[in-house]
Amino acid sequence: MIRLVLMIAALWSLLAPAAAHELRPGFLEIRQEGQQPDRYRIRFKVPARGDMRLGLRVRLPAACKNVSPPRTERAGTGIMDHLQVSCPGGLDNREIAIDGLASTFTDVVVRAVGADGTTQTARLTPDQPSFKVEAAPGWHDTASTYFLLGLEHILLGLDHLLFVLVLLLLIHDRWMLVKTITAFTIAHSLTLAAAALGFAEAPQAPVEAVVALSIAFAAAEVTHQSNRGAKAASRSPWIMAFAFGLLHGLGFGGALKEIGLPQTDVPLALLTFNLGVEAGQLLFVAAVLAFVASLDRLLAMRMPRLRGITAYGIGSLAAAWFIQRVIAIV
Repeated sequence: MIRLVLMIAALWSLLAPAAAHELRPGFLEIRQEGQQPDRYRIRFKVPARGDMRLGLRVRLPAACKNVSPPRTERAGTGIMDHLQVSCPGGLDNREIAIDGLASTFTDVVVRAVGADGTTQTARLTPDQPSFKVEAAPGWHDTASTYFLLGLEHILLGLDHLLFVLVLLLLIHDRWMLVKTITAFTIAHSLTLAAAALGFAEAPQAPVEAVVALSIAFAAAEVTHQSNRGAKAASRSPWIMAFAFGLLHGLGFGGALKEIGLPQTDVPLALLTFNLGVEAGQLLFVAAVLAFVASLDRLLAMRMPRLRGITAYGIGSLAAAWFIQRVIAIV
């Protein structure tokens, strides 16, 4: 069974891009001003690669007019546009769209905050680049939005999935695999919550560099297992998984902090984002194991050294990511 996992990893490592993290989703906040109910403050964070921003623009109802000059500034990994507009009659039951989103591969998280603090959350995609502002939004919008964000983040986070894949290479016992994945889940859930809520903070760039280093370390454990027998991490992989899970959780928490949490539904958003992450992780593990089980017999007699070769491939890729990210910090 393990040989096909190795082949998948080898192909993946050859085809993987130099940067593992997906383009962060955009973020649009529309906040109604309590003193002037027809006035709104808008913050629109547009994803960017370096100084190149995506060509996205907020399209408000035609009646909305600027009441002050727009302002733009750098904000983390994106560009933040600030607007103050007047919309006669308010925005309830009116449509807002993101022009240019249909021609991209990113999403935009929308948060519309009423004067009384009620919050509507939505996720706009290239297939659905607009939404209607609701007068009385429900909690299910927040739950579904953050669950899908968590699911998307894990499935597009190549470095996190590569770490899980290395665990599959390292562990042969099913019960130990369950225990190790559980330890990893608990650890990154703890630091995800702590980082998103502001109780723990670390610069995102160094965290991502050390995440790459953790993949290289785990891949090295696979080669040690193949060449020189079991080491401590091979005998008790759940300890390694828990330790590195704390680190990976900081990466998730940093991404969630960039998106932001709705102040009226913080526990719900945090819970559903984490559930989305875990669902994506379990889907990945189940898909790999099912695929391996279906083709294991075909590869049973082939490439006995594939585990070591694949581990070297993953380790080399992770080392390249680590160097790239360190250089970017410096």
